[in-house]
Amino acid sequence: MADVVQYRLERMANELDDLERRGLIEVDKISDIVKQRREFEYRLQRPSPLKQDFLAYIEYEKKLEAYRKLRKRMIIYQMEEEDERERGKKKRRKKWKSSISDFAGVLRILDLYRMAVMRYKGDLGLWFEYLEFCRERRHGRMKEALGQALKLHPKVPGLWIYAAAWEFDKNLNVVAARALMQSGLRACPNSEDMWIEYLRLELTYLNKLKARKEALGEDLQTLERGTVEVSQWKEDNKDLFMSLDTGNNEEKHDKESDSEGHVEKQNIFWQLGSMVLEAIYHEATKALPSSINLRKRFLEVLSSVDLAHSDELRSEILKDLKRDFSHDEQYWDMIARLHISDIDLTNGEAKSDVLSKLKQAFQVYEEALNFLPSVNMFSLFVKFWIDVTCPESMVHNVGLEVSEFSLFLKRAYEKAESTGCLIEDLAYQYILFYLQAGKIDKARKVAEKLSNGKLSEASTVWLLRISLEIKSLANKTSSMSKDDLNYIFQLLERVLNRFSLSKAEGLWFMALKVFSCHKAYFKRLVKILEGALARCSSNCESSVSAAVVDRTLQSDGILNARVLYNGWEHPLQLMLCTGAPEKN
Repeated sequence: MADVVQYRLERMANELDDLERRGLIEVDKISDIVKQRREFEYRLQRPSPLKQDFLAYIEYEKKLEAYRKLRKRMIIYQMEEEDERERGKKKRRKKWKSSISDFAGVLRILDLYRMAVMRYKGDLGLWFEYLEFCRERRHGRMKEALGQALKLHPKVPGLWIYAAAWEFDKNLNVVAARALMQSGLRACPNSEDMWIEYLRLELTYLNKLKARKEALGEDLQTLERGTVEVSQWKEDNKDLFMSLDTGNNEEKHDKESDSEGHVEKQNIFWQLGSMVLEAIYHEATKALPSSINLRKRFLEVLSSVDLAHSDELRSEILKDLKRDFSHDEQYWDMIARLHISDIDLTNGEAKSDVLSKLKQAFQVYEEALNFLPSVNMFSLFVKFWIDVTCPESMVHNVGLEVSEFSLFLKRAYEKAESTGCLIEDLAYQYILFYLQAGKIDKARKVAEKLSNGKLSEASTVWLLRISLEIKSLANKTSSMSKDDLNYIFQLLERVLNRFSLSKAEGLWFMALKVFSCHKAYFKRLVKILEGALARCSSNCESSVSAAVVDRTLQSDGILNARVLYNGWEHPLQLMLCTGAPEKN
């Protein structure tokens, strides 16, 4: 071990001498560097070096390299200033030339990364960190590192996408990028990301070709929507251009042929893009026939580009979706949200248009509930309503009121109740729907009906019902009468005796809040709590018990609180802020 460490340190001698000779690092700091590197090297030579040992060494070398660069820039700046002051003299300083210290640090970091990934081959995070360092430094080892990573992890789509993006963006090699993506698709045919990124690669390449044609003087539009500035400028300034064709006899024929050729050149890239998208779409759906999210992402790509026959492609995708996924709730939710996904608030879209698209979305949900009345479908509709009515939604940004669409939601809740799909969460939202509309009496009646019916075991419905009863009584009088208190207590007693302590925790805290100042009712609550503690297991929640003891401590003193505490079934489960009770 010592021989290997000494050998690796001796190989650093030329680098350290160069750093000292050029004045980049002082002599005393070089001694510290050698000492620190020796310690790191001994860690790496252990039988089982830790991943953290490699990362700590790499981080140290990165900081050292950053310090060296900073010192180099400062020295060069000082030399340039001295040259400016001595400009009149004949003798000038020599320019700073590259030396071993300029690249030794980067090579050492790359070598450490290589050792780390070979030791921890399955750590993808470490591999990506290695690749990212090579990319940032524009180092030639990038291709070798990518090859090793893909050889060890051929089933990781992210590596294929990363490699193709590097070839396309940095090396400007579309052939290699396409080959990598196709190899990745053969290795990972079930990856949605691979298919979508391959489509983006081909469309981006076509867009670059069109941009190059445009730069060469041909009037071509890019694939992205809304890029008409160049063609509009040429149309407005067509008088500035002079035709080089001076023939008179064939002038008319040439103009017609040029016009046809021009239109053909304009349309060829739109057609190519359309063909590429259609071909990739068909292959992707063959590989992933049961993925609705893949087709949704194809629709998103299609809506962001301008292609020939884009409407036909969109119709084909939607038709395939309906054929294959009409019995899937996610399909109906996606179709409904597509109606409002293209609302462009930046262009000041009219309120009537937004209203029309919202109406279409609600109609889709209504059709879905008739075709597929399931719990998930009702839940998706309610979630859509919450998203639309939230203050951050585009409806509020436009200034629309969605109250006229409340009829759709009301019918949906009634249908869910009649079909047995009204689960606890939906029932809670059903009551809130009337409460948010200001119809407290209607909300109270619905809560009473549901809590006395199929949802009698729903704690959240009971919690909301009792809250509404208290609110309704509070609106009538400034303070509740004895009859009102007795009515509320009977409701709470009815449900607290039936539910477990953990399930009715919210109801318990509500009861303590309402009746903490009424000793008679509070004592009855304590009796109910004793029964609940006797029914629950030894590991039951103690927050309610702690709240009861804490209230007794504040109102009746420590002695009564201790008596209450010691008299329960599981006293050791309580968490009291007053500490453990004294031993008898």
